[in-house]
Amino acid sequence: MMKILNISTECYPAAKAGGLGDVVGALPIYLNKLDCEASVIIPKYSTDWMVSKKWKKKSQFELESGNNTYQITIFILNDTSFPYDLYAVDIPTLFDRKSIYLDENGKGYKDEAERNVVFQLSVLTWLCRLKYKFDVLHCHDHMSGLIPFLIDHSQVFSRLKKTPTLFTIHNGQYQGIFNWSKSELLPAYEPSARGLLEWDGKINSLACAIKCSWMVSTVSPSYMKELKENFGSLTSLIRHESSKCIGILNGIDTSVWNPKTDSLLPITFKTEISRFKIDNKKELSSKLNIGSNKVWISFIGRLAYEKGADLLAPAIDQLLTKKREIIFVLLGSGDENVAIALKQLEIKYPKNISVTIAYNEALSHQIYAASDFLMMPSRFEPCGLNQMYAMRYGTIPIVNHTGGLIDTVPDIDFDGNGFDYTPNNVEKLCQVIIRAVSFTKNKEDMEKLRQKIVALDFSWEKSAQEYKNIYQNLIILSNHAS
Repeated sequence: MMKILNISTECYPAAKAGGLGDVVGALPIYLNKLDCEASVIIPKYSTDWMVSKKWKKKSQFELESGNNTYQITIFILNDTSFPYDLYAVDIPTLFDRKSIYLDENGKGYKDEAERNVVFQLSVLTWLCRLKYKFDVLHCHDHMSGLIPFLIDHSQVFSRLKKTPTLFTIHNGQYQGIFNWSKSELLPAYEPSARGLLEWDGKINSLACAIKCSWMVSTVSPSYMKELKENFGSLTSLIRHESSKCIGILNGIDTSVWNPKTDSLLPITFKTEISRFKIDNKKELSSKLNIGSNKVWISFIGRLAYEKGADLLAPAIDQLLTKKREIIFVLLGSGDENVAIALKQLEIKYPKNISVTIAYNEALSHQIYAASDFLMMPSRFEPCGLNQMYAMRYGTIPIVNHTGGLIDTVPDIDFDGNGFDYTPNNVEKLCQVIIRAVSFTKNKEDMEKLRQKIVALDFSWEKSAQEYKNIYQNLIILSNHAS
């Protein structure tokens, strides 16, 4: 049985800031159904979930990085009902924080380099101390991007030398870029390998991972295509390494996102999708103090530039000056200016907008169940999970033509699942929303589309099998290299 270790800074339900947490939390469940032995290791944060659980100590050691010495403890979740082994690296002063990436002002932690490096060194040190070896190390995003380099080029971790590595790019915009002064955080490595750390004159964790990993994957085929066409200064690198690159579409955890059994919903899906939508809309409308007899268009996600959140307020304002048969239901947090603009619109159009500035898992499920449409004006979307959650609950996506949204939401004009548009601007967003609202007037077509998207299979089974195939090929390569 293949032993796979997923190395990540997020894993739902222990610690989640976005889609990375969902993926790392679900993938091992489905790999283990395919006769793998997949586990996860993350930092030990002070999230409510992690604090509330019982943990069993597995290893303890000192670790030096830069001018500091850290007391490292590796724990395993002491819960037999959890579907896989979840390890947590306790690093006092660096990770015993409630928020994963951001300080109380919503800014990235200033000791990001120290946190990322010490976490990776801790994982590798622990792996070297184990009596057994993992067959494949699956590294997720730049926060574990130095691991393939350190295995190959630092004598400290020579025991792991032939261990295959798969690196998955969930979001290539975040690259773990640091000045060379931060190289003092690393253990000694072969001087001739220095160039592998560097891109554009700085240490670039993502670029390093692309160079040094045995295989590189992205979270959708279209996102891999986009990286090869337009990835800034890294375009040439991803093209150069294209023979070891593959795009695999993420799945969703259909046990969590199941409208028939979802405990977060007031009313679950029985037999009729239209009845399910009407009933949930009525329930949520009383909670949010908005009408239930209009077309609901929702947005759920980070209020960030990459998500196109800055397009929301001007588009909504433009639409509601003419079309009052729409209600916008918005849930998210992030850019303060975007949040203020949306809140001002809520005051201007109290009967047509509900704005909740928060991260609220339960409310997100309820909005998916109640909405007619979900808009995703993302400027880029490596995979996107929200559109899959939406369709699972009979909510039709309205998406910009980018990344994983291309793979999952072909336009209804091409026998697709929703409405897409390009280029991504306020005018085009307004036009596609008007088109979607017009579509609702044909009740029969609306019902057919809802029935179609509810039946689509976005589960992890297919994706997990693709990952298993990669692991098997890497193990064969490793055996030949031995």
